[in-house]
Amino acid sequence: MSGWRDGRRPFAAIALLSLAAVAVALYTQHGLGMLPCPWCVLQRLIFVVIAIVVLPAALVPRPLVRRAGALLAALLAAAGIAAVLYQHFVAAASASCNLTLADRIMNATGLDEALPGVFAPWASCADAAVRLFGVPYEFYSLALFALIGLASLWLLRGRGR
Repeated sequence: MSGWRDGRRPFAAIALLSLAAVAVALYTQHGLGMLPCPWCVLQRLIFVVIAIVVLPAALVPRPLVRRAGALLAALLAAAGIAAVLYQHFVAAASASCNLTLADRIMNATGLDEALPGVFAPWASCADAAVRLFGVPYEFYSLALFALIGLASLWLLRGRGR
């Protein structure tokens, strides 16, 4: 496929990585019983939106589409990093994370009611503060958001052609 040689592969990789992050989160929720808090499900939403905004850049070989996808992905990755840091340093230390920004965003989207198995928070931020292999669970999201952000900035600079 010549389309993969013209720089669209990195965008497809970002989309797949983002959707894989959501799949792993769903497995840990439904398979391992790790219930998500509002900040957890907000991060899921950010990963899904990243996949949506880079998908056109993976399918359409236009420089403007690629630049827009890379810019939006970089901004969303920065928002994801902010969400992770807030979750870890602020929300996890509070007894309740109800009616925080994450809770209001998720309520406003209606996704928590439309797809509760994916986007409904089932735990408080303090209860959802768990470790996986000795690492705070949200730091895995932090690493993925950082990777996506760096890749997006690399693509924004015109690399990956």
